[in-house]
Amino acid sequence: MELAERLLSGDKRAAARLITLVENKDPKAFEILKKIYHKSGNAYVIGITGPPGAGKSTLTDKLVKALRKKDKKIGIIAVDPTSPFTGGSILGDRVRMTDLALDRSVFIRSMGARGHLGGLSESTQAAVKILDLYGCDYIFIETVGVGQSEVDIVKTCDTTVMVMVPGLGDDIQAIKAGIMEIGDVFAVNKADRDGAKRTAREINMMLDFNKADWRPPVELVIAVDNKGVAELLEHIEKHRVYIEDTGEKEKRRIQNCKTEIVDLVQQRLMNIMLDKSNKEELINELSSKVASRKADPYSACELVFENLKVDL
Repeated sequence: MELAERLLSGDKRAAARLITLVENKDPKAFEILKKIYHKSGNAYVIGITGPPGAGKSTLTDKLVKALRKKDKKIGIIAVDPTSPFTGGSILGDRVRMTDLALDRSVFIRSMGARGHLGGLSESTQAAVKILDLYGCDYIFIETVGVGQSEVDIVKTCDTTVMVMVPGLGDDIQAIKAGIMEIGDVFAVNKADRDGAKRTAREINMMLDFNKADWRPPVELVIAVDNKGVAELLEHIEKHRVYIEDTGEKEKRRIQNCKTEIVDLVQQRLMNIMLDKSNKEELINELSSKVASRKADPYSACELVFENLKVDL
C-alpha cells in the first residue's frame, strides 16, 4: 500500500514518515499532498501561543486530555527551539506530554523552528494538512515562546489561544500590539501567583478597545492542577460555534490559503534567485558594484528580476 493510502487509512507511521519528508523538502511528499489535498479540511486547528515560560505545553496537555474524554482523535505539533548542533528540535515541550505519547489516538510531533521567525516552523502548514488527512478531529499547534511580533500562528489556526502569566513586566505589556491582538481566547496561566487577577484585568481593559463582534474571553487557569481547563475548553468551543455560524471560519481559511500561496511563491522565487549554479555570480558582482557605489541596490534588484524571467 502506498504512503497516501496508508495515511488516509489512519496509519500513524505513514503520517510521521510524510512529515519527515516535508521537513526535508522531498518533492515526493508534495506530490502526495497534491494528489489527496481535496480530502483535507476536516480538522479544527487550535493555536496555543504566548511568551516563553507561560506553561503552553502543560496547558496543551490538559486540553488534549479533556478532549480525549470525548473520544476525539488529536494531533499535536509542538514547535521547539532548534538545536544549534543538529538543527533538530530540542524536544523540550514533549517532556510535559509523556502521558499522551502512550495514547494511540494522539499524534505528537516536535518540529524545530530552524531559524524561521514567527513562532512556527517552515513546514508547519504542511504538517497540519498531513494530520488532517490522517484523520484528526483537532490539531493543536504549540508555538515557540513568542515575542511581540511573532504572529504567524494566526495564519494557520481557526482559534488562537493566547497564554499569559502574571509578572512578565510593566502594565504596558497588556496593551502592546502584535501578539495581544491575535488572541481569540486568553488564558492567564499560573493563576495561583500574585498578580494573576491584575493581569486578567489589564487584558480585559485592553479588550475594551476591541469593537469586533467577538469579545475574547479571559480565563484564569492553573494548568498544572487542571483548574480552569474545562472552562477554557468551553470558551474555545464557543468560539468555534461563533466563527462557523457567522461564516468567519470560511473567511479565515480563505485568507490563510492566500497567505500560504504567497509564502510558497516567495520561497520558490528565493530558491531560484539563490540557485548557486547561475545566480550567485550575478549577485556577487552586483553586491560589489553596490558596495563601491558604482550601482544602486534598486537597479540591482531590477537586474536580478530581469535575470529571473529566463527561469520563470
